[in-house]
Amino acid sequence: MSANQLPVEISNLDVTFATDGGDVHVVHGIDLEVREREVLAIVGESGSGKTVTARTLLGLLPETATTTGAVVVNGTDVVTLSGSRLRELRGTEAAMIFQEPMTALNPVFPVGWQIAEGLRAHQKISRKAARGRAIEILEKVGIPDPQKRVDDYPHQFSGGQKQRIVIAQALALGPKVLIADEPTTALDVTVQAEILDLLRVVRDEFGTAILLITHNMGVVADLADRVCVMYRGDVVETAPTAELFDAPQADYTKTLLAAVPRLDIADRTWTGDPEATPLVAARGLEIEYPGRFGAHGFRAVRGVDFDIRPGEVLGLVGESGSGKSTIGRAIAGLTTVTGGSLEVLGVEMNGVRERQLRPHRKDLGFVFQDPASSFNPLLTIGACVAEPLIVHGEASTVEDAEDRVVELLEAVRLPGDFARRYPHELSGGQRQRASLARGIALNPKLLIADEPTSALDVSVQATVLELFQELQEQFGFACLFITHDLAVVDLLAHRIAVLKNGRVAEQGLTADVLGDPQNDYTRRLIASLPVPDPAEQAARRDERRRII
Repeated sequence: MSANQLPVEISNLDVTFATDGGDVHVVHGIDLEVREREVLAIVGESGSGKTVTARTLLGLLPETATTTGAVVVNGTDVVTLSGSRLRELRGTEAAMIFQEPMTALNPVFPVGWQIAEGLRAHQKISRKAARGRAIEILEKVGIPDPQKRVDDYPHQFSGGQKQRIVIAQALALGPKVLIADEPTTALDVTVQAEILDLLRVVRDEFGTAILLITHNMGVVADLADRVCVMYRGDVVETAPTAELFDAPQADYTKTLLAAVPRLDIADRTWTGDPEATPLVAARGLEIEYPGRFGAHGFRAVRGVDFDIRPGEVLGLVGESGSGKSTIGRAIAGLTTVTGGSLEVLGVEMNGVRERQLRPHRKDLGFVFQDPASSFNPLLTIGACVAEPLIVHGEASTVEDAEDRVVELLEAVRLPGDFARRYPHELSGGQRQRASLARGIALNPKLLIADEPTSALDVSVQATVLELFQELQEQFGFACLFITHDLAVVDLLAHRIAVLKNGRVAEQGLTADVLGDPQNDYTRRLIASLPVPDPAEQAARRDERRRII
């Protein structure tokens, strides 16, 4: 790369997809550049064109795409390249970190073999040398004991470790440009912070330019040098990170930043009856998953105590593997309680039989993390929302439930005619609102919400959270809100319980736990949460390192 040559130069890029319904114009003649040793973040909602733009750098768009303009990577215009030349460029000139590492890693091969395979595809190198290089790069990205772990399979690693392995794959051939597509979306805040630190090392020590695709403005504040804001296929603003956060120029950028949930230590006072019998009471709760083939079981929840009172929102926070979802499933009767006591709606769940629980199921709603997988794709939205009404005898057919379904859809700010649409015809935020409608269909006393906003764009997340807050106040249901996002739980919860390795590390009023945490683990969670302010984020990064 010559002295004046930029790692990435995009000029007048235009992308159109051919569909059965006609051409869809997704990127409209945009210009952008990534400089040497720079992190450029492209931000925007789903459908803004940010991922399509990034994928043009590696020629990864489908055959239905028509691309015009210039996409120059290290002096080579990718748009004009043939298939064989593109394969040479991928990995050596530019590489990509995908959003979901489990789909990027082959589950049937050891991770070291997968890294070595990429090396041997581009270089004349022996198996032994490729394995040695795989061990070396695994060590550089922070995989402990790489000489041993090089022969392990993807399922033997945690989510954060799998993302490190994907980064190792991308770095193996020393590319000048790294494209990171939502690299931290599904990760806990502490793991996310570690991955951001690793990407910072990649930029500073490897000299790699990084194109970061994200909707998390806290991640942008933490890592990016410059920001490019896209909206419906257009670049609406590009500026240095500090300048953009301090004085955004475009109206859309202002809206995007205003939608970011912040840790304001809100004091949400519960106004219920303190003498009322709790809807959920856990005392010494133990949940153990049995081992296979005579192996010892895994104890996911260890001696947990908490209450959820009528009309109260309890935020359950912690990292993956802390036991959050296991507790939520146990309350719903989907996971067996193996020790202690868990009383739900007056029913003891330790040793419960389905016939004891069945009369109470209509008083319990559930909102899942991914409505795309929890909705039956063959049923209309109306049929999905009507399902609990039919199961519990409130209606005999979907047609009988039509008025109630329209009422529920309108309560979650969806038009009534959406009842005739299918799940794939709705956006992510619309599907999650429909999932909320289904969850409250029977006016439950208790709602379990398991990470319901983790995969949503920031502006869509803000809409769903505002709606959730309104519905909770309107219908008065109690809620167990499971999340790893402390800013979300700060917005919604009256009280918080912090889980670590199956135990409660700390619990109390939201303002007390977040405003004056007593446990080091809680402090580390708070310090790891990225905030949409570059200066504050740098200070928080230093605080996190001090705590660790």
